[in-house]
Amino acid sequence: MRFVTVYSGGGPLVTQWDAHDDVNANHEKMCGHVDKPIAALLKDLKQRDMLKDTLVVWCSEFGRTPNSQGGKGRDHNPLGYTMWLAGGGSKGGVAVGETDDFGLKTVGKATSVNDFHATILHLLGLDHEQLTYLHSGRDERLTDVGGFVVDEALA
Repeated sequence: MRFVTVYSGGGPLVTQWDAHDDVNANHEKMCGHVDKPIAALLKDLKQRDMLKDTLVVWCSEFGRTPNSQGGKGRDHNPLGYTMWLAGGGSKGGVAVGETDDFGLKTVGKATSVNDFHATILHLLGLDHEQLTYLHSGRDERLTDVGGFVVDEALA
């Protein structure tokens, strides 16, 4: 299986997504760096009939709290954030999960990071439960001995 990992940010403070001071200005700039390249990648894969066989995964480190942090910033929010899949057997145009009206907490059925990882592994043809191994007397695996495949995300 071949894969490519592309990162955005992580360099000097002026090129990072982790903006606690001015989220709007930071994210407008950072989105400007990635929107067109991501769209071009997806368009190119689709034109070459490769999107159906290529899984594209986009995720972030955290979501952001809806309340202000020091005026214009917002703090990390592990309770509500966006990740998306394209191609590779994923179902397009589907949103799974939602947050409350403020974007602070998950409402309804929550999808965990373990669920997301189990779904990615499933789309790659791997059963995450079969990847369990004994380490220091404890069963472990990539999904931390948890996680369910999110069927709604499958084509």
